[in-house]
Amino acid sequence: MVEGHLRETLRRYEEVMAELAAPETHEDSVRLQRLLKEQAELSPLVACMEALQRAKEREAEALSLLETERDEELRQLAKEELQEARQEKARHAAELKELLLPKDPNDEKNVVLEIRAGAGGDEAALFAAELFRMYRQYAEHRGWKVEIDDIHESGLGGIKEVIATVRGRGAFSRLKFESGVHRVQRVPATEAGGRIHTSTASVAVMPEAEEVDVQLDMKDVRIDVMRASGNGGQCVNTTDSAVRLTHYPTGIVIYSQTEKSQLQNKEKAFRLLRSKLYALELERRQAETAEARRAQIGTGDRSEKIRTYNFPQGRVTDHRIKLTLYSIDRVMDGDLDEILDALLHASRAAELAGTADSESAGKENGNSL
Repeated sequence: MVEGHLRETLRRYEEVMAELAAPETHEDSVRLQRLLKEQAELSPLVACMEALQRAKEREAEALSLLETERDEELRQLAKEELQEARQEKARHAAELKELLLPKDPNDEKNVVLEIRAGAGGDEAALFAAELFRMYRQYAEHRGWKVEIDDIHESGLGGIKEVIATVRGRGAFSRLKFESGVHRVQRVPATEAGGRIHTSTASVAVMPEAEEVDVQLDMKDVRIDVMRASGNGGQCVNTTDSAVRLTHYPTGIVIYSQTEKSQLQNKEKAFRLLRSKLYALELERRQAETAEARRAQIGTGDRSEKIRTYNFPQGRVTDHRIKLTLYSIDRVMDGDLDEILDALLHASRAAELAGTADSESAGKENGNSL
């Protein structure tokens, strides 16, 4: 089954390359972009397959030399070549297994990011603001764009709640494990006694849904318009530009006031509503699929404590994968790749283990996979 899939991948890759080489392809921009995207998706798999094949050929040549060669020095060289070839073969085989894992169809989507202050009063709001800054810095490092959809600030520069859209290729693939409760341990700026306090903020990461992802019945949605509140330009508080949506079946309420026009706020509100409904549907599907649930790094539930930021010790600990880094300043400045790479690796390892379990069960039942 796997070999057949690999042969089909090679065949399709050759077809794509042939189509890209054809002059008529470059006259159709839509077709060209589609083929370039497919080439980019297939290239890593094909490159790994070719590297694995080369390692197998090196192994075969070294074995052949050991069988026929009598010179001890050449035999020693052949043994070293055999060892290197087998190590290379094992590495590429493991990489190929990862590449063959089913891809999350949402990985390339933009992200709707929600951060809310939790327990801890003003200190929790300050921490929520620092988390938002951390993600904005990370997005800047990746070349992504962050748009604030709604924000409720508190005193001292804190944030009670912020909803933002992170736009960039692969944003969801990098940030999808960030959902949950983030905990901070430090001496608050407002604490005169110098005691360490613990505060929390919750983070929710949702793939931005498109209209095709969610079928929205307009009879289920109530639309209210009103004047925007808070700081803004000349027209913010003088026209009915703010929009509030209420989704009756779920009770979800979306409020949008950051744009100047009612139409823009309405479009933004519906986009956020679709994303929330899409996230609920994804959670439902995940809960129904026990095997997929076990393969996740955490549940993505906002109530799950996933990470602690301990400032006195300069420590950041991700509790799901037992990872501790003593580089809190760097992390808070948006250097998240070490944590996110470790989470992605752990998720893939869990999926590979699940695949291995399924293959073992199939063999025990006499099935050929």
